[in-house]
Amino acid sequence: MSVGRFIVLEGLDGSGTTTQARALSEALRARGHRVVETREPTDGPVGRLLRAELRAAAPHPRAMALLFGADRALHLAEVIEPALARGEVIVCDRYLMSSWVYQGLDCPADWVRTINTPARWPDHTFVLEVASRTAMHRLEARDMPREVFETASIQARVEQGYAACLREQLPGVVALDGGASPADVTAKLVALCVEAGL
Repeated sequence: MSVGRFIVLEGLDGSGTTTQARALSEALRARGHRVVETREPTDGPVGRLLRAELRAAAPHPRAMALLFGADRALHLAEVIEPALARGEVIVCDRYLMSSWVYQGLDCPADWVRTINTPARWPDHTFVLEVASRTAMHRLEARDMPREVFETASIQARVEQGYAACLREQLPGVVALDGGASPADVTAKLVALCVEAGL
């Protein structure tokens, strides 16, 4: 049985993580891989609660951080770990770094990392870098209700948060130009996965 691989896409709201997770999943399937495409918050009971809270006027920061941690624990136990054990490829739209960056905006950074310590580290994390102003232009073009983090001031702080994470040079973390065309971003992602043996 082949060894599974855990791939995560990260970035600001509007950076293209959802689009690229879908495109990368399709490309890897075309190469013969069994792929599980997933996301955080999940579609499970805690994830659905989180999605509702993200549209609330003023969600409690520490409660949100704990809910993200709980959703992740269930996600790992019920989806990610079993798929990896079957030798499948996981492509996840957001994961641990999102908690570090977003929940770290209003909670102590060390505490956010501590409550997420049990979470498995991904094999590959691709951070789609875009300027916060670019992210906001993309968000404004969507015909969708805004979430609590989708404001210019917060996205500017999120941009700084991801830049700080990238400076840590964490294992398996690679930054890509999320401002390139979607096709070019997908091509780069696929090329990096092929280089990694997928």
